[in-house]
Amino acid sequence: MTTLNSSSSGGESTMDEQSNPQPPSSTVNNNNGISDEEENIEESQALWTTFTDSFREVQSVLERNRVLIQQVNENHRSKNHESMVSNVALIQEINNNVSKIVAMYADLSVNFSTVFHQRKETD
Repeated sequence: MTTLNSSSSGGESTMDEQSNPQPPSSTVNNNNGISDEEENIEESQALWTTFTDSFREVQSVLERNRVLIQQVNENHRSKNHESMVSNVALIQEINNNVSKIVAMYADLSVNFSTVFHQRKETD
């Protein structure tokens, strides 16, 4: 086998090693041919996308509640019987939305905690 001098390291290596370089020991390929680092980046991106989507959903429900509260206030100022009756349904919807928001934040908290602990265990 022929040996070549590597100009960057000054060491010797075989042609087979030069023509088929192996990834550095810190970059291990998984079964899909993706390095662990690339896989971690993809997982992080997917995680942040999930969190962003969840926060957008929460924001949407909060915005809906803002509109409902404005309507309740307008109805209350009018002191009209029909408006006051419609406030009951509006307030029930606000209450249901608050319950949804609490559940969404609870899910986010559990998901974040789970991911945090999984990453801590792998480090």
